[in-house]
Amino acid sequence: MALLIILITCFVIILATSHPCQTPDDFVAATSPGHIIIGGLFAIHEKMLSSEDYPRRPQIQKCVVSYESTAEILSDKIRFPSFLRTVPSDFYQTKAMVHLIQKSGWNWIGIITTDDDYGRLALNAFAIQTAEKNVCIAFKEVLPAFFSDNTIDIRINQTLEKIMAEAQVNVIVVFLRQFHVFNLFNKAIERNINKIWIASDNWSTATKITTIPNVKKIGKVVGFAFKRGNMSSFHSFLQNLHMFPSDNNKPLHECAMLLSACAYVKDSDLSQCIFNHSQGTLPYKANKEIIKKNFFLRNDFLWDYTEPGLIHSIQLAVFALGYAIRDLCQAQDCQNPNAFQPWELLDVLKNVTFTDGGNSFHFDAHGDLNTGYDVVLWKEINDHMTVNKMAEYDLQNDVFIITDQEAKNEFKYLQQIQSKCSPECSPGQMKKTTRSQHICCYECVNCPENHYSNQTDMDHCLLCNNETHWAPVRSTTCFEKEVEYLNWNDSLAILLLALSLLGIIFVLAIGIIFTRNLNTPVVKSSGGLMVCYVILLCHFLNFISTGFFVGEPQDFTCKTRQTLFGVSFTLCISCILMKSLKILLAFSFDPKLQNFLKCLYKPIPIIFTCTGIQVVICTLWLTFAAPAVEENVSLPRVIILECEEGSILAFGTMLGYIAILAFVCFICAFKGRKLPENYNEAKFITFGMLIYFIAWITFIPIYATTFGKYLPAVEIIVILISNYGILCCTFFPKCYVIICKQETNTKSAFLKTIYSYSSHSVDGLAMSHASLDSLNSNITVANPSSSGKSATWQKGKDLQAQAFAHLCRVNTTSISKSFPRKRISSI
Repeated sequence: MALLIILITCFVIILATSHPCQTPDDFVAATSPGHIIIGGLFAIHEKMLSSEDYPRRPQIQKCVVSYESTAEILSDKIRFPSFLRTVPSDFYQTKAMVHLIQKSGWNWIGIITTDDDYGRLALNAFAIQTAEKNVCIAFKEVLPAFFSDNTIDIRINQTLEKIMAEAQVNVIVVFLRQFHVFNLFNKAIERNINKIWIASDNWSTATKITTIPNVKKIGKVVGFAFKRGNMSSFHSFLQNLHMFPSDNNKPLHECAMLLSACAYVKDSDLSQCIFNHSQGTLPYKANKEIIKKNFFLRNDFLWDYTEPGLIHSIQLAVFALGYAIRDLCQAQDCQNPNAFQPWELLDVLKNVTFTDGGNSFHFDAHGDLNTGYDVVLWKEINDHMTVNKMAEYDLQNDVFIITDQEAKNEFKYLQQIQSKCSPECSPGQMKKTTRSQHICCYECVNCPENHYSNQTDMDHCLLCNNETHWAPVRSTTCFEKEVEYLNWNDSLAILLLALSLLGIIFVLAIGIIFTRNLNTPVVKSSGGLMVCYVILLCHFLNFISTGFFVGEPQDFTCKTRQTLFGVSFTLCISCILMKSLKILLAFSFDPKLQNFLKCLYKPIPIIFTCTGIQVVICTLWLTFAAPAVEENVSLPRVIILECEEGSILAFGTMLGYIAILAFVCFICAFKGRKLPENYNEAKFITFGMLIYFIAWITFIPIYATTFGKYLPAVEIIVILISNYGILCCTFFPKCYVIICKQETNTKSAFLKTIYSYSSHSVDGLAMSHASLDSLNSNITVANPSSSGKSATWQKGKDLQAQAFAHLCRVNTTSISKSFPRKRISSI
């Protein structure tokens, strides 16, 4: 390889001197020894780098241009001001490697380097960049830098054992010299180790390694090489190399002698033969014609061992110097070897701009010529391993430029190979780091409810917007919450609406029955047709109000349903309260209570006052804190569209006021529960109020603890129970008498019932008075006289006159024998 590089340099110098800037003699004079060094990889490292303990002070004694030295530290112009290079820094190479690793989905890799500046600096840069990209290094193996080290075989064996132990590591980055890789791969083939090897620019295109027998067994090799240029002129130079005289050209003569020594060796063994002969002296001698003939026949050997990227870098180095010297010599005489100082050439060289193959080149602020990299892939073609360009790496934009479909397919194939510490977490899962020191070793756990992950290997699950979306466990996306409310087609809503419709039918039927039996005693004893119509209208509105609880809530329905129920139910209770007071007034025999009830009993004012108070409560409610539509997002998967009552205080005040009226009504009705059996309306009013209380007392805890779309159904059920309870207890017994017991719904039957009730009450009073008289006068009554009976009967008639006068709203001061006729007519 050293021989080939010398030949390449000679070729480029010859090519560069053909430019019309100077004569060849001028060029040689300007590049006298000591001014300029054009060096390769390790020679420059050894000359330029020093230990950290004894850093070398920068001195501009030589102008160094390297075509292969890639150590990142050489970009430091404070420490190395006179160093320039025509290749990118290892910083970009490691960056490109990390990009390739990340693009392929690998995060658990190994790295092998040499124990020198080249290896250590590359390892440090690579470790920093992998950490930034969340790529973990499973192991780091460092081999001795020199082949003469006795431990090199031991370290290679230990490295291979480490590779075999880390079964999950399928990608290994190799920063080694060619002879390290040669020995490493030979031993790896023996152990059947098959991995993906990422090659550095030092050996990615080395023919010495690609020609290792059975090298295909090691697996895939993906490497980074210096960007190649136009090779046609150099190829032509090699083809005509036998025509150049070699007597005074020691490298060329040595090459010819080596080829002649291996003239009869097979092509597959030619490389090893030349390597063996080059290690010692060449005893072989032959005449010039035979040497020339052998050189001509085997000169393809040089072309096969050519590294295009390296040739291009050497060419750029020589071109840079040639153009810099041309610019410098335009202002002074360069025939004198001491025409300029190294620092003068360095200043010009840093700013020189030249072209090659239509591309313009110049050194950056760090003295680097960032030409980029070729990404190469080793492929076996016709039983020979070849190095094929797969893509280009753009340093500035950190992207791979892929030009053909075959290269894209190769990248896809690389992505199918797994090199991870832990299995890939699928969408819907997240990584949970274990106690391992590496973040790449983790467990996969499912995303909790209302969280999701839509990519593989996500570090954490994303939170859904809980107000509008939800997600089940291990979800890959958020789902929009369904809006729910008590819909018209809901089975429970249909049932409740059917019951409301049935109640409306009952109300209409009762109204028809009462209208057709207007002049019967049962209808008249209910307060008359007008009062019955008002109560039935209230029941009708109560049943209608249930319809506002069903369907999509609107501001109008939210405001209407509570106020309609509150006002209509209050009016209903107010009318029933008046009926209770009337009954209590008619059948009360306590003079003081009668006087109080007479003063209190003002039907129309009381009804308007009681209902008006409820109207005021509802008006204030609607004015200051009206019910409105609200989205209840507290449930995990649905949005409940409901009516927010606005003010719980106002809502409670409305219901509480109805409860107070109902309680007063209940007390009054309870007082008059012992009326005539067939017309005992007070008893049924008592039962209706009890049903109301039970329903609404049960409603309070249920309403407070229930949530969801069926919350309005709870209130509908309570309204229906209380409405049906009062309706049935108030009107059904009367309808039963009107329809089924028509014989009791006559004036004579009603009179008989009243007389019977009155006689029973009078007899009780007569017996009480007789007992008192007997105790006071000590007179035993054995056979009552006709005059005694007459007195008792007269008292009974007086009591009856009292009761029926109040019932008919007629004030009487005396009762005559014709009293029964008047009572019947008033009822």
